[in-house]
Amino acid sequence: MSGVFSGFFIIWAVIGVGFLVGRSGFLGPHGQVVLSKLAFYVASPPLLFLTISQADVAQILSTPLLIAMLSAWLTMGLYAGVSRFAFKRDAATVVMGSQAAGQVNAANLGIPIAVFVLGDASQVAPVMLFQLAINSPLYLTAMDTLTDGARPTPGSILKNTFTNPLIVGSLLGILFGATGWHLPDLVLQPVELVAGASIPAMLLAFGMSLVGSRPLSDKRERMDTLLASAAKLFVHPALALLLGHLLGLEGHALYATVIMASLPTAQNLYVAAVRYKRATTVSRDTVLVTTVFSMVTMAIIAVVLS
Repeated sequence: MSGVFSGFFIIWAVIGVGFLVGRSGFLGPHGQVVLSKLAFYVASPPLLFLTISQADVAQILSTPLLIAMLSAWLTMGLYAGVSRFAFKRDAATVVMGSQAAGQVNAANLGIPIAVFVLGDASQVAPVMLFQLAINSPLYLTAMDTLTDGARPTPGSILKNTFTNPLIVGSLLGILFGATGWHLPDLVLQPVELVAGASIPAMLLAFGMSLVGSRPLSDKRERMDTLLASAAKLFVHPALALLLGHLLGLEGHALYATVIMASLPTAQNLYVAAVRYKRATTVSRDTVLVTTVFSMVTMAIIAVVLS
């Protein structure tokens, strides 16, 4: 148990450093964006490649992936029902809000928590594969249709999916893990060096993003934010726990699955919300609220399940 809370302390200590750096303005107005892009495009793909290639590929593609998919979609569906019929939101706003309720921050916080709390970065792979390779193409296609009237082609969907660096890193890791291939040492060492920058850059950038945040200041969409936050913090991990029991998971595997479901809302949703001009406040505020309180949820899960 002490190892779990030590992992949380390490994560929040680095996030705190990032917050102080952001407050100081030392890295300039674009420092957070540069660090985020460094982590996403440069350092995280090799980290995923290394961890997945050394993991049990069959385990990544089995029950945890199914639970990640079902628990997220059920959470999104529950939010969508309330948003559509009780709050009378339009379809595009419902789609974006439901993503805030069920899509987790698998990269910026999922990888560090998998490393420091669960002791295995590959634990985040099922969630990441579901979100990037299955869920994102579906909801982005829906938003294109609802807001622009665009009709995406199968080719454009595949292109957007398989040009995502995190998907490429994950798929290469699965390929090497399944075939038993290994990189030559001369190539492996620089890959490991670049991958080592991923987690610090993620956490520092995340801490910087918290500077000046004022969630729930918009009264008009406050109930939407509270609904999405409650779904993310409580409903999503509860469904993962229930599905895990029903599908026979136990011990560390069940604990890891529920912890991954309790991660806060993904930060990149706000970018998509701005792009489509739907649920921008809900997306932004749900990220902030769940980021603060998800650590409490995860601490409770750690006490009960670890």
